[in-house]
Amino acid sequence: MLSYVLAGLALGSIYAIAAGSLVITFVASGIFNLAFAAMAFAVARCFYFLDTEQGWPLLPAALVSLGVFAPALGVILYGLLFRHLRLRSTLIKLVATIGLSVALPPLINLIFGQLVNVTAPGLAPRPLHVFHVFGAVVNADQLVAYLGLVLVLVVGVGVLRFTDVGLKVRALVDSEAMTSLSGISPGRVSVGVWAASGVLAGLAGILVAPTAGLSAESMTGVMATAFAAVVAARLRSLPVAVLVAIAMGVATGVVQKFIDPESSFAAKAIPSVPFALMLLFLLYHAFRGQAGDVLAGGGLDRSIGTQSNAPASVSTSGNRIRRLRPGVVAAGATIVVVAALPLLMNDYWTGLVTAGICCGIALLSYTLVVGEGGMVWLSQISFAGLGAVLTAELATNRGWSPLLAVAAAALIVTPLGILIGVLTIRLGELYVALVTLSFGLLVTTLVFTQDDIYAYGIGMDIERPEFATDPDTFAYLALGTFLVIGLLIVNLRRSTTGLAVGAVRWSENGARTIGLSVVQTKVVLTALATFVAAVGGGFLAMNFQSTLPDSFNPFLGLVWLAVLVSIGSRSIVAALVAGLMFYLMPGIFATYLPSDFARVPVILFGLGAIAVAKNPEGAIAQIGHDLGGLISRLRAGNGTADASSAPETDPPRANEVSQRSRSEEIKVGGGA
Repeated sequence: MLSYVLAGLALGSIYAIAAGSLVITFVASGIFNLAFAAMAFAVARCFYFLDTEQGWPLLPAALVSLGVFAPALGVILYGLLFRHLRLRSTLIKLVATIGLSVALPPLINLIFGQLVNVTAPGLAPRPLHVFHVFGAVVNADQLVAYLGLVLVLVVGVGVLRFTDVGLKVRALVDSEAMTSLSGISPGRVSVGVWAASGVLAGLAGILVAPTAGLSAESMTGVMATAFAAVVAARLRSLPVAVLVAIAMGVATGVVQKFIDPESSFAAKAIPSVPFALMLLFLLYHAFRGQAGDVLAGGGLDRSIGTQSNAPASVSTSGNRIRRLRPGVVAAGATIVVVAALPLLMNDYWTGLVTAGICCGIALLSYTLVVGEGGMVWLSQISFAGLGAVLTAELATNRGWSPLLAVAAAALIVTPLGILIGVLTIRLGELYVALVTLSFGLLVTTLVFTQDDIYAYGIGMDIERPEFATDPDTFAYLALGTFLVIGLLIVNLRRSTTGLAVGAVRWSENGARTIGLSVVQTKVVLTALATFVAAVGGGFLAMNFQSTLPDSFNPFLGLVWLAVLVSIGSRSIVAALVAGLMFYLMPGIFATYLPSDFARVPVILFGLGAIAVAKNPEGAIAQIGHDLGGLISRLRAGNGTADASSAPETDPPRANEVSQRSRSEEIKVGGGA
């Protein structure tokens, strides 16, 4: 038994280092760093490059990786991204860190090379020494994990509690503005915090690599386990986070004494425990009213940041049709181009275009829940996967018509979205994101890995409708479905329910004061988004004629969200463009460029999501802003010319021109 306890304690030590770093950075900056695993992979890959590939001795490789590369990575990321996020909304913070988590691993692989064998050494010398403690066996990697946690706790607590540096960090946590007024540079303190975060992430990555493997996917799964400890600590209590992380590690080790770790039951149950615990902690905090959003900085900080973060006001005066025309024309042109693609391409490229259209249907669920509702849901791809599996079950095994099976499967999945919506109403945005991510991971582990569903990664077979078996016809069926759902969303925006959704998105308290039910509004929106996601999943399965369960992994859903938000989370056409980019760009790079550039599209997707830190509305809104400004300048120029030729006419006032320009920007950028 002691051997299992000690093995679990080593794993818990790694969880504790990760959880402690997440808590410290969140408390100091208000940013929950979803890119922690990506940073851990980057430093661990650097260590592997120096130690294994270049043949450096262990100590110099560790010192350069953890003492130079890791802090430099934290400082660079702070300068490029994190410093712009402190007073941003939770949605923008999460999406930006998701973009970083998407872009950083393939970028690191471009620099150091793609690994074929992910087996990697840790910080202990090779070959591993084995120690016997009261009859139990402990290897050197486990011992280093214990020592790493002790060192982090001793140094971390000592610095935070008993030094001037710790005092400055605690002051920054309370208020960046007041810290600045006291003569302390908040920027320098933040740089130090993120440099330390880079070191902790790198340490956790190097320690976990010998057991989990040196890959971004494996590290993401392990680091996601630490989220449960962070949630148990309500994102703020470092001692609670460390203790819960250690307890989870020990429990994971001990349970393997009673369950065969090689069995299919253990393969599903053991990885599910942390995410189930996360859900329980979240619901416990919710029912106690302790799961609201924590605002970064003091009131003075938020007052200073109000002007730059306030939403633009929408003017309702003037000719609505004229203002919508540029956006409508652009949307119509995009749809015409997409409709022409199957006629101009061979079956391979038509298949990719159709996959992009089907993905666009699923992405419309993000348009509803993230764009319209302002809720950070990370489980939409899991709803799509459930829709695909149920569609295949009904169509293939029950003999239903494929289209009828898609609709029925979506109706069956919808209550799950309603249930999650009801359970998360009292949670803050960050907690909602973690709940939905946990749900997606549980679905993947418990459902999609079932033998009859997974089928060695191929999934369940499903045929297309009889009238749409050829690629072109099915492409137009998918495009027609996308347009129908898009029109329904447009109609929703113009309806009373849409007005209620907009009111709740901008201010829940303000919506309550005018008699709107926030719970009812959010539940209706989540139900619609879940239905649309399941429909998209069913169409993806029909396109590939198989469910392909690996294509519905929650971490791949982060890439979906990154692509969509970088283009525009509230734009319907953006969902179509994002879906096409998700499938066409990798195909183009794989066909026409060397294999070394195969991961470049993922990097671009991630960088696009990072760009929301400066442009929260996405690329389409930015284009609309530029187009609106150009139209406004042209109109202003025409007005000036008219005024010079007819001096009796009063020239347009500056504030009227500015208001008209702003209306053009909003209507063009956020409409179709």
